[in-house]
Amino acid sequence: MSIIQTATEKMRSLPPEKQQEVLNFIELLQSQLAQKNTNIEQIEPISFLEASQKFAGCVDGGPGDLATNKQYLEGLGTQ
Repeated sequence: MSIIQTATEKMRSLPPEKQQEVLNFIELLQSQLAQKNTNIEQIEPISFLEASQKFAGCVDGGPGDLATNKQYLEGLGTQ
């Protein structure tokens, strides 16, 4: 027996007011799912640069820009 068939059989044994509660719960689940799908569709893709920009230079004690030691960077190409 499928889940729907089992749920239908069990629902039939409930009084009408409890059947209405079951229906209300199903509708609540459907609306939550629809809301979740809507939220996912509204998110516009952004680049990694845009997503991480607020974290740039947030480490205490380090340089805000890793390109501050120009001599070190120049030495990387000669190794």
